[in-house]
Amino acid sequence: MAKRFAFGGGHVMLGADGGPVAFAHPRDPGRSYLLDAASQGWHGPDHRWGSGFVITPEGSGRWQAAADVAWRPGGVTTRHRPRPGLELVLDGRVTAEHFVETYTWTNTSARPVQVTGLAVSVPVRDVYDGAASALARSCHAHVFTAGAWSWILAEPMSGTPPLLGVIVREGELWAYSIESRNRNTSSDSRGHLLVHATDHARNPDAFGGQPILELAPGQSHTLSWEVGWYDSREAFLQATDAPAALPVLTAPLGTALHLGLAAGVTILPGEGVAGGTVTGGRHGVRHVDLERDDRRSRTAVAFLAPVRRLVEARVERILAEHRPAERPEPERYAFVPVDTRTGLRQSENGWPDWSDGAERIGMPVLLQQARLRGWGDQRAVDDALRGFARFARERLIQPDGAVRRSSSPGAEPLRLYNTPWLAHFFLDQFHLYGDAGDLDLAAWLLEAGYALGASEHLSIGQAEAVEAVSRTLEGQGRKERACSLRKALIEHADRFVDLGTDLPAHEVAYEQSMVAPLVSLLATAYSLQGEERFLTAARTALGWLRAFGGPQPHVRTRDIAIRHWDGYWFGIDRQWGDTFPHYWSVLTAMALRRLPEPLKTEENQRTAEAIFAANLVDFTPDGGATCTFVMPSCVDGRPAHRADPLANDQDWALALLLRAT
Repeated sequence: MAKRFAFGGGHVMLGADGGPVAFAHPRDPGRSYLLDAASQGWHGPDHRWGSGFVITPEGSGRWQAAADVAWRPGGVTTRHRPRPGLELVLDGRVTAEHFVETYTWTNTSARPVQVTGLAVSVPVRDVYDGAASALARSCHAHVFTAGAWSWILAEPMSGTPPLLGVIVREGELWAYSIESRNRNTSSDSRGHLLVHATDHARNPDAFGGQPILELAPGQSHTLSWEVGWYDSREAFLQATDAPAALPVLTAPLGTALHLGLAAGVTILPGEGVAGGTVTGGRHGVRHVDLERDDRRSRTAVAFLAPVRRLVEARVERILAEHRPAERPEPERYAFVPVDTRTGLRQSENGWPDWSDGAERIGMPVLLQQARLRGWGDQRAVDDALRGFARFARERLIQPDGAVRRSSSPGAEPLRLYNTPWLAHFFLDQFHLYGDAGDLDLAAWLLEAGYALGASEHLSIGQAEAVEAVSRTLEGQGRKERACSLRKALIEHADRFVDLGTDLPAHEVAYEQSMVAPLVSLLATAYSLQGEERFLTAARTALGWLRAFGGPQPHVRTRDIAIRHWDGYWFGIDRQWGDTFPHYWSVLTAMALRRLPEPLKTEENQRTAEAIFAANLVDFTPDGGATCTFVMPSCVDGRPAHRADPLANDQDWALALLLRAT
């Protein structure tokens, strides 16, 4: 029989074994903060809240059912024996404002024990079971495992309170991992979240390095956290007692980054450390260790090479490696992925996300943006762009205006995403070379897209392409065609205003790359007509969009939208799990840049700039790139926290940064 314990205006339900099975609050009674087996058949006792595992050189074990359960007014104590010689006492109690859990592992043997893996399950319901359901019932799990400065925030996908926060008060967490990610759970479920006092046994270098916990006979290791309800992110962050403010997480190479240290906090010695600042001389992510009251914390910042340097190096690499010169014309003018371990171009292999169209269009778009600025080898770029334009006309564009994702023979389903990408490409061809046929083709592709159903879809870049093409048409004196495209966009926006939360499923049932285009669509419609219904809908959708990116003070995650499937679909390692940052996180920045004045703030414009900057960590000054960085220490037991070796579709991050500049 489950027992209910009230705290902070809400309550926790503890199951018969003493572990939390649900958290609930009367302000949002339909919200499921935790997974439950009734809704997700892949969730079960192995991953209930508070279960976990331990790894030692002498043997490993899991805990689930308690050996002893002792209830008392206001709480419960359970005992577990995950392996011989190691005992866990788990104490849960409520105070007026919090549910407090304390995990104490004790070495009951006569020999020292080295703990090289220690994980606790925190199964937040981060599930996309359709937009309306996700917005009403699910939560984004924003995770920050930073030693003593660790927390988890379950934020309703609607972006509305109350938020459920977990703050570590004793002990440290140094990693998080994901389990239950496979073709069964696929792209609509984030899986089971586990947080680690250490994941050294499986991935010793993850998150800047994993400790080994030494327990002498009779010695204990304690982890204690408090769970509470919060009205806002700001209220939650205030409660975390952060050792550093970290207002900015990136800086140009050779410049100092001010961490905003709290009283009594020091930065541990390291290269470029001086007082409360860090200076970096190498492009990329830099871990920073802090100490206060003998407790250590760690986060990550980034020092970045100039954008032009990164772009020109990337353009040179694209021209040298990503064009399949071995093919006949016009296929040799396409752009394809490359295995960066060998430099070998990756063939499609019947896998649509390795094709020579679709997201790979980001490569010629980046070349265009460089060419518009006079960057790189202009003659080589011109030849490549004209070749790709021919390839697209002859192999990707169909007689009805549909755009194929691949030049490979055979039927393929309609994919509306491809249309605005190619339309905007041909618009920029017109801007570069002045051929009116390119502008006509750009307009026709968008018109054909609407005829094929684009008004029922939230295609990435649709609003931006329609706005840009119609503006150019008008500038060329072709007002009637421009007005027709704008009318189609207004009808498109009206359609989604009427739908409210009932957004149609796309390639994922609900995702940031649906909501960002929605915000851009509504913002563009408002800029064209100024009608209040578009502004109201944009304000609501903006809350949904911002909820995807958490407030973690870590360069890979702050305000970076959660995505957790791209490593499988686009990478060569075929690994599920969180990808931070994923290049489509810049869609949030694009949407923020397009906000109408009533919705623009200094904060959201700084956020847009920070998102663009964070995505630069996936590129190197020698032109290297990765399509995904899989963030967790492990996913289903496979080591992660590393970049996938495939350079594939990531160039949209640079291309859209330049397009927005």
